[in-house]
Amino acid sequence: MGEETECCRTKGPGYETPLKAMSGPKEALLYVTCVYTGTGREKPDFLATVDVDPNSPTYSKVIHRLSMPYVGDELHHSGWNACSSCHGDPSADRRFLILPSLVSGRVYVIDTQKNPKAPSLQKVVQPEDIVKNTGLAYPHTSHCLASGDIMISCLGDKDGNAKGNGFLLLDSEFNVKGRWEKPGHSPMFGYDFWYQPRHKTMISSSWGAPVAFTKGFDLQHVTDGLYGRHLHVYSWPDGELKQTLDLGDTGLIPLETRFLHDPSKDTGYVGCALTSNMVRFFKTKDGSWSHEVAISVKPLKVQNWILPEMPGLITDFLISLDDRFLYFANWLHGDVRQYNIEDPKNPVLVGQVWVGGLIQKGSPVVAMTEDGKTWQSDVPEILGHRLRGGPQMIQLSLDGKRLYVTNSLFSAWDRQFYPELLEKGSHMLQIDVNTMEGGLKTNPNFFVDFGAEPDGPSLAHEMRYPGGDCTSDIWT
Repeated sequence: MGEETECCRTKGPGYETPLKAMSGPKEALLYVTCVYTGTGREKPDFLATVDVDPNSPTYSKVIHRLSMPYVGDELHHSGWNACSSCHGDPSADRRFLILPSLVSGRVYVIDTQKNPKAPSLQKVVQPEDIVKNTGLAYPHTSHCLASGDIMISCLGDKDGNAKGNGFLLLDSEFNVKGRWEKPGHSPMFGYDFWYQPRHKTMISSSWGAPVAFTKGFDLQHVTDGLYGRHLHVYSWPDGELKQTLDLGDTGLIPLETRFLHDPSKDTGYVGCALTSNMVRFFKTKDGSWSHEVAISVKPLKVQNWILPEMPGLITDFLISLDDRFLYFANWLHGDVRQYNIEDPKNPVLVGQVWVGGLIQKGSPVVAMTEDGKTWQSDVPEILGHRLRGGPQMIQLSLDGKRLYVTNSLFSAWDRQFYPELLEKGSHMLQIDVNTMEGGLKTNPNFFVDFGAEPDGPSLAHEMRYPGGDCTSDIWT
């Protein structure tokens, strides 16, 4: 909690600049959302506290579990009630972790300050209240605003239709305030969003209709128009939809969206899962926004799989606080990549590590080279454990030297592509990062096994640091 004592007594939460955040305290704990929903185990999802202090006797262990009061939530992403966007407000405090439940529609508010090792439930925002006041359901990404409000993207209406999606506002007491966007300005599909106040712009992405993705992935649903391929450009903070960018066939299912951390910059990236392209978006001279493919992960020709070609399936990605490196996970291929983006137009691959995937040695699926030879990836064992699933969510330390990785995407998709995860549970890894020249290497001494949970194997998803994981902070 070094950030709290150093910063928040004299100023608001977080740090004045992204570069100053890099000098923040080393992480000692991680909060991880863990899921039983969709696994066949009728247990409530929970928030795990993981010890990541290498000098602690409980290093790489779950030291606390906060179970939710309901069954069937599907905890997914998480966010803070306040971040560096509130740094100038001494009354603001990064105390509460916001946990939207993707399936049930509940939003949990967790107090992490009373006891950081054992956080407690502060409040539950019920889905009936959200639907009654906004018509929104399937809450996903949560960001704090400089006003003290909390904004959450919602992916559909209560019946799972994408046309009902939009942005939920909670006030600083976590009461439903209404929708953020102006009437008639909702996006076609919802998922992630990021705002860049100095450019008076918010950009959101497009997963798909909940009625489709909650049942697992069906390629026909893409053809049927139930998945997205657009970015939506809004005026900030007004909520007016100014522009829609059609990413075309190179940008199918655009998910995580990030501007560069430097608030003066007018460029960022979105990871397009199905086509496995990292698309750069940027402001043009006339003030409109455009896009181009910056990184392409070629599909692999494979044998013994459901299709003759396998996409990498870029899921999560993030950018280091100094805007030098971009990291992303290929959930199906099984590798995590590091790119130098000092020239944002021309990213350079500088690090890659295989930590799972469908083509690892021992799998029935094999990849083929252009000349017809077969190959499989070498995936290390960690502390005697074979790595399951593929890398999915990632979180970076403030100094950029440690990358944490979990492997659950969404229970219905886990069941479809990695059924072993539902049987044996998720795990969390740590990857050591070379921040000088680039390079990634798994930490052989860090392995958190969520397959050994008291209530049975669980699925691990997003990770947060107490006091602030500033790679998701927004500077004003």
